[in-house]
Amino acid sequence: MAEIGGYEVLGLGLYFEDLPQGRKFRTIGRTLTEADLVNFIGVTGMTEVLFSNVEFLRNESDITQRVVPAAMVYAFAEGLLVHATMQHTGFAFLHMELNVVGPTFAGDTIHVECEVIESRRSNSRPNRGLVRTRNSVVKQDGKVALTYTPLRMVKARLAG
Repeated sequence: MAEIGGYEVLGLGLYFEDLPQGRKFRTIGRTLTEADLVNFIGVTGMTEVLFSNVEFLRNESDITQRVVPAAMVYAFAEGLLVHATMQHTGFAFLHMELNVVGPTFAGDTIHVECEVIESRRSNSRPNRGLVRTRNSVVKQDGKVALTYTPLRMVKARLAG
C-alpha cells in the first residue's frame, strides 16, 4: 500500500506479481465521440478523406458512417489501460502485434478485455518483469474492433 501524507494512494498500477499467466480482466467503457475523432485527426494530421470528409463518405465510400481510425481506437484503449493498470508500475512498452478486426465509428463505446499470455522475470533487471497480454478492444455490441499483444516491462514488488 502506497501512502502520501498519511493517505492511501488509489489508482496505482498492477505489479509483476499481480500479472500471472492466465489472469483476465477488463477495463471500464469509453464512448468515442465526434469531438474525439475531430481532435485526434487534427492532432495527428490523419486528414484522410475517410476520416475528414462526410461528402466523400456519403457519395463515394462503402462506409457511410463516421469511421474512426484504428490508431485512435488503439490509443484510447491504451488510455483505458493506463488508468487501470500501469500508473507507477508500467516502465516500458517493448513490442506488439496489432490486428484490425472490424470498423469502429464515432458514437461506439469500447472497453478492453485482457488476458496475460506471458509473464516472466526480466533477466537483466531482477526488480522488473516482462508481461505480454492479449488485448481485445470490444464495442458495445460485443463485436471486436481490434486485437493487440503488447509486451511491457513492469515493476516488481520484490527482486527475483
